Amino acid sequence: MSVELFVKIGLSEAKAKETLANPAVSKQLETAINKCLESLKEEELDKSVGNLLYGIASRYKGSSERLGLLVDYVSTRKIHSDPQLTAAFDYLKSHPVDPINRFEFEAMCGVGVVVTRDDIVMAIRSAIEANKEELIAKRYNFNIGKIMAGVKSKLKWANGKLLKTVLDEEIESLLGPKTESDNAKQKKENKVSSKAKTVEVDQSVGAGSESSVQLVGNALKFHKPGENYTTEGYVMTPNTMKLLEKHLQVTGGQVITRFPPEPNGILHIGHAKAINFNFGYAKANGGITYLRYDDTNPEKEEKRFILGIQEMVEWLGHKPFQITHASDYFPQLYEFAVQLIKRGCGYVCHQQYEELKGHNPPPSPWRDRPIQESLDLFEDMRKGKFSEGEATLRMKYIMEDGKQDPVAYRIKYTPHPHTGSDWCIYPTYDFTHCLCDSIENITHSLCTKEFQSRRSAYYWLCNSLDVYCPVQWEYGRLNLLYTVVSKRKIQKLITNNIVNDWNDPRLFTLTALKRRGFPPEAINKFCAKVGVTMAQTILHPDMLESCVRAELNNTAHRAMAVLDPLKIVIDNFPHKNSVDIDVTNVPHDPSMGSHSVPFDKELFIERNDFRETAESDYRRLTMSQAVGLRHTGYVMSVNNVLKDDTGSVMQLNVNIIKVSETDKPKAFIHWVSSPVICDIRLYDRLFLHENPEERPGGYLNDVNPNSLILVKGYVDRSVIGSAPLTSFQFERHGYFCVDYDSNDDRLVFNRTVTLKEDAKK
Repeated sequence: MSVELFVKIGLSEAKAKETLANPAVSKQLETAINKCLESLKEEELDKSVGNLLYGIASRYKGSSERLGLLVDYVSTRKIHSDPQLTAAFDYLKSHPVDPINRFEFEAMCGVGVVVTRDDIVMAIRSAIEANKEELIAKRYNFNIGKIMAGVKSKLKWANGKLLKTVLDEEIESLLGPKTESDNAKQKKENKVSSKAKTVEVDQSVGAGSESSVQLVGNALKFHKPGENYTTEGYVMTPNTMKLLEKHLQVTGGQVITRFPPEPNGILHIGHAKAINFNFGYAKANGGITYLRYDDTNPEKEEKRFILGIQEMVEWLGHKPFQITHASDYFPQLYEFAVQLIKRGCGYVCHQQYEELKGHNPPPSPWRDRPIQESLDLFEDMRKGKFSEGEATLRMKYIMEDGKQDPVAYRIKYTPHPHTGSDWCIYPTYDFTHCLCDSIENITHSLCTKEFQSRRSAYYWLCNSLDVYCPVQWEYGRLNLLYTVVSKRKIQKLITNNIVNDWNDPRLFTLTALKRRGFPPEAINKFCAKVGVTMAQTILHPDMLESCVRAELNNTAHRAMAVLDPLKIVIDNFPHKNSVDIDVTNVPHDPSMGSHSVPFDKELFIERNDFRETAESDYRRLTMSQAVGLRHTGYVMSVNNVLKDDTGSVMQLNVNIIKVSETDKPKAFIHWVSSPVICDIRLYDRLFLHENPEERPGGYLNDVNPNSLILVKGYVDRSVIGSAPLTSFQFERHGYFCVDYDSNDDRLVFNRTVTLKEDAKK
């Protein structure tokens, strides 16, 4: 194998070297070239044939026999274009079982079909005639792709270059050469069209609603249930089709997904994307989703996490078809492990954990021990005859990341939250994940991209045991700036008393966001906007908060709250007693009703809504400037200012006048009368910088000292009796929700998000 060999078939020297760096592709290409030379002379192996051979080597993942079939068709020039080769791939993918029906195959690939220049000219002239009026009007700004697509659909096997050449000639014959104005307009149109393309991709919604996760790119090409073999990279065995047939009999062709969290921590915002993707994709296709706890590590799992995960899934609006545990399948998984040993694919090893660490651990001296010996030792492991770490069951497989013989079972003398003390050996993720998917007949095993290196092991294990093999598909994780979501890092924040617990509202765990007042609908819409692609997504929290504001704007009742109160006495209050003022709950939606608040001689406003002297652009209350009182229909002006010994303003005496009887004030401010005193928690970002982990000293040294400010707030009486998690918009402040710490004596509010408004308003 050499650069010269690949250059001979038409590859550039750079491309040849790049190909040699990929052992799998270069080996396939060498095989294809040698096979081709059996029927062609070396000088006949020109660039057109070489390009097709390279296409076979780089794109075809099937058997060597079928690769030989493709090479035969290329070398005999029966397949002589890329569209034909693509059609051949599609046929072989959709017909994975030999023998191949040659008549069907050749018909699918256009073998023997000849499209002449005259055929192309006739088809293009017909298409131009159908679009002539628009073509003449738009000239060279007309989208010729429309004509190309129409002609290609009629002449599938036409030469693409010739088709484009003829089209250009015919259009120039009709319109004449391009003018300067044609070129100028085209540049402008190109800018617009690139924007339109972006919008089109952004609006590719899987389940067809605003809160459905958007499927972009490869996610739109998911296989139909039972057609796993159409997925690139899916591994076929002689038994695959029988297993898929049995799978379809059990499932009825239904889409089945699963959400498989480890119950050793609380779910975070990234999990919300996974939940929405799995449940949303299944729902959009009339399918079902399992909630399966991956509870294979008894040392880290807790009952509270199990309950918390289910609560969050249901809070986001999803109902699992069934709640299962990996531990439900421990007996079946054990039998699978025995079968793996019997098939010569697993062995008991005594290497210690320390020996296996690092990039190049030594190979196991027990890899080739007799099968019966491994079976006996594995049974001894199950019976508790070894200490922890003294023996493991390993799989005979080298993973994509180079890890050799991953562990399938290890010994742990720790009671399990779900199975108690029934087991002292526990399967690993690498062993459990794919087999549980197989047992539950999962059609689409959707996971984040860090599991991509485990995909080949996933397929290998299912196929080694000759069981149904689902398709694994990876997508990019969702990450937010200004936060950490690692369980270990959050635990450190808790241990160091930086946050109170997993549901501290400054965190981005789902329980924390719920406590902070984020509506589940807003989180779902955020996930929908982010969409699903292979690319890792790092987003600013502003995008999530924008979704929260949009949702709460339509659902949160309005209330007035004063966080830094200044007492007001109305000298000319026109009533003997307080009066009730009617306030709409949601101003733009009368159907949401209204509430009443008392308006009395004494009330409170925000201290910063008054200044004795102020700049010209200050619009609120001053000694010489009146201000409106929201919802009352009155304007107030200052009569007198009372101060304490330090010179601080303690009270304002004011007069009021109806708005209709004076000039309209520059601003209206909120106020409270006979208020309820509440504890207000003003939450802000927990960290000072976008990437706290990259700061000197790490994330623990980047904590925002003002991430929580506690104040006593005066709130209008409409909030009395509100249940925990009830949301309000405190006018001119932001959105707040009632915290769990509230009781009959004192309400506690958490700030959910601020309002995006002019600070001077």
